[in-house]
Amino acid sequence: MSIFLYTAAAFGFLAPVDSASAQDRRQEIRTMLESRDAEIKRLLGRDDASVTPAQKERLRAVINDVIDFRAMGRAALGPHWEGLSAAQQNDFVTVFTDIVRGQSLANLDPYRARVTYETITVNGTSARVVTSTVVKDVPLRIEYELALQGSNWRATDIVLDDVSTVEGYARSFQSLVRKRGFDALMERLRKKQAETVS
Repeated sequence: MSIFLYTAAAFGFLAPVDSASAQDRRQEIRTMLESRDAEIKRLLGRDDASVTPAQKERLRAVINDVIDFRAMGRAALGPHWEGLSAAQQNDFVTVFTDIVRGQSLANLDPYRARVTYETITVNGTSARVVTSTVVKDVPLRIEYELALQGSNWRATDIVLDDVSTVEGYARSFQSLVRKRGFDALMERLRKKQAETVS
């Protein structure tokens, strides 16, 4: 994947290439998300179909592999991240990832619903995707904040009806760290991890 071309006005003859690159990236993102959605629906099968343990494991991978858990976890910890050692950061990301992956199949209804892609906006190596769906007659707006990492687009935040996933975690995590310290947060997260993966 080529790097997005930024051109000065003096090089206006390159503008069509610049525009085409942004258009290509929008299509690339849409194709990625549509492929993910199709694979999820294939694994789920009919609305009344039961999901085998093997299918559940594959579903967890397909649903969560688009997420950059390190970026999401770092943003959720905010100013407390830089004060941690590399080992503490890695430990936190591992536990945080386990919890989110474990909870991702709690409700399968949203994954069965038809998705409409409203807008895809690309700004260099970042992008925002706005989608909509209807789950049990309730309209739902889902937005993805994406960042280009190598040749892959990864989600750094998911916003459900204007509620940011990262901001939700940040309020909880940062409050606990301020009041009781990072070790207290990890203790609570490990308990949640044990419940989630058991």
